[in-house]
Amino acid sequence: MSRRSVLIIVLALIGVPAAVAGVEAIAFYSANRSTHTLQSSGVTREYRLHVPASYDASRPTPLVISLHGAGMWPAAQQRTSQWDRVADREGFIVAYPSGFSGRGPRIWQVTAGPSHRRDVTFISDLIDEVSRSYNIDAHRIYANGFSNGGGMSFVLSCTLSDRIAAVGLVDAALTLPASWCRDDRPVPMIAFHGNSGEAAPYKGGSSWVSVGRPIFQDVEAFMASWARRNRCVGKPAVASAASDATRIAYEDCASGAPVILYRLEGGGHTWPGGGHIAAWFVGSTNRNIDASTVMWDFFKQHPLSR
Repeated sequence: MSRRSVLIIVLALIGVPAAVAGVEAIAFYSANRSTHTLQSSGVTREYRLHVPASYDASRPTPLVISLHGAGMWPAAQQRTSQWDRVADREGFIVAYPSGFSGRGPRIWQVTAGPSHRRDVTFISDLIDEVSRSYNIDAHRIYANGFSNGGGMSFVLSCTLSDRIAAVGLVDAALTLPASWCRDDRPVPMIAFHGNSGEAAPYKGGSSWVSVGRPIFQDVEAFMASWARRNRCVGKPAVASAASDATRIAYEDCASGAPVILYRLEGGGHTWPGGGHIAAWFVGSTNRNIDASTVMWDFFKQHPLSR
């Protein structure tokens, strides 16, 4: 059954007339379809691309790659993260790739086994594809993601550290231990994580997503491990970033590669300062921190080492 058919059925079940349901389904499909495809590892992969009106082909332009959470899709990540708004203001290109769905939901393969390699290859192929059409600055390519996409950003920091200059994690589903990473290149990292979200618990352990298995890593312990990877010196500096946000920063690190965490007090499984997500489902969204703006300010300070 197609996604359009499923949506029509759901709308009908909640009392939307069939004719209206059909119109809504078509509108949903139109608004949420991916705009680009490419062949990678023998399959067709999808992505959306946002190019600001200010793009100048004569100037090398940064590329930000933003990864959706499990069960989401590129257009949803585009709306949730609000990266387009920052890109239009700052003049960089944003790519929103799609996890592979097969017969199930779209998801990034964040596992200790070899299954993640196809997604890593896709992101590398995506960089090549966009670089063929646009003048991309190879020293300013950044990856970030929400939930499962945040976990994939960690994987990319360990597998594409020669191409990706810095990464961002937003309420990341940290299902791999930091020790999984065998790449010792210091990679600048910035993270945002609510301490009240139930899907990817701040203190780690199990959640309704993990079906009872304690697979999530403790966020602060994970950041400390990343700081050791980046050979940071001393304890982190802790400061208030807003009335409901605490900044925890390891900044004296090798290659000028800091590790920074924004702990969002009472925050849910959401994108701070981003698009609306129903609070009854994921908890409250912090409105005092604009994750995409803060992330970009961090990214632009950390080009890939030459």
